[in-house]
Amino acid sequence: MTSIDPATLELGLDTFGDLTRDADGELVSGAQTIRNVVDQAVLADRVGLSFFGVGEHHRREFAVSSPEIVLAAAAARTERIHLGTAVTVLSSDDPVRVFERFSTLDAVSNGRAEVILGRGSFIESFPLFGYELRDYEALFDEKLDLFSQLLTEKPVTWSGTMRASLDAADVFPKTENGLRAWVGVGGTPESAVRAARYGYGLMLAIIGGPSARFRPFADLYRRSLDTFDQPQLPVGVHSPGHVAETDQQAWDEAYEGFEAMNNSIGRERGWPTYNRLRFQHDVGPEGALYVGSPETVARKIADTIRTLGASRFDMKFSTGTLSHEKMLRSIELFGTEVAPRVRDMLS
Repeated sequence: MTSIDPATLELGLDTFGDLTRDADGELVSGAQTIRNVVDQAVLADRVGLSFFGVGEHHRREFAVSSPEIVLAAAAARTERIHLGTAVTVLSSDDPVRVFERFSTLDAVSNGRAEVILGRGSFIESFPLFGYELRDYEALFDEKLDLFSQLLTEKPVTWSGTMRASLDAADVFPKTENGLRAWVGVGGTPESAVRAARYGYGLMLAIIGGPSARFRPFADLYRRSLDTFDQPQLPVGVHSPGHVAETDQQAWDEAYEGFEAMNNSIGRERGWPTYNRLRFQHDVGPEGALYVGSPETVARKIADTIRTLGASRFDMKFSTGTLSHEKMLRSIELFGTEVAPRVRDMLS
């Protein structure tokens, strides 16, 4: 097991810009949701968190389709927090443009940009941008290879089958100290090995089941780093959650949003209707939801970090229709009460 120094442990937050309901029960507009996301990033910075991630989606439940622009707005109003995606769907994007956008964000934020690359758990971007789903795996593998070369910030000569070749192509702007990059992984051995082969940090998206189930992937990743003569790189975790003053309050506040999101997506994917019994299992020790009081959430995060040897934990604090005001309180509690508890538990 990798030893984790509590002083260097990174605790962050992720959001997909979920469309929320206001005090009158009306859905907030996408435009207002985006402005709210920027305010949420400002609060996360103020309470001392390490990272604020914004996901990329192209469907009605989520407001953010261009995370880098939202993050640039947040960069102008924050000072210390790192800003990145959760995730950038590299398969349906162009690696050169992705690098250019993030090197620009890195300049705007004074070196605080990070990119988490993924294949995407939603497929709307593929037809939207003219890609075939049959190329799902090949697109990601090839584009990740090109992006890895772009990260060297030297002229790139590259050829593949999914885009035009490059011949000593130089890409601008350059960063001042390099760009931190991760690969988001849903839990397959091939994905863990791929992240190690190209030298990316491993971000485990744990949205179902106990964290212990993902221990083999973290172990495989570390063994693979050695096999490919890579330095030991960080393992992070992304999981949904919500914090309130008490467990019951957190459960009552969060349930409606989880139910709405699960049922909306579930109708498309053939999932059974979400219910309170399933929710109570998911917030328990064997579930992947970090919902509860600061003490409950901190203890569950600390257990996950010990189990996986993770050095980063990002809580996806927005879920479905949960209001902006409740999310702000969750962010405040996460930074001021959960984070110090986690470090104390790991000391």
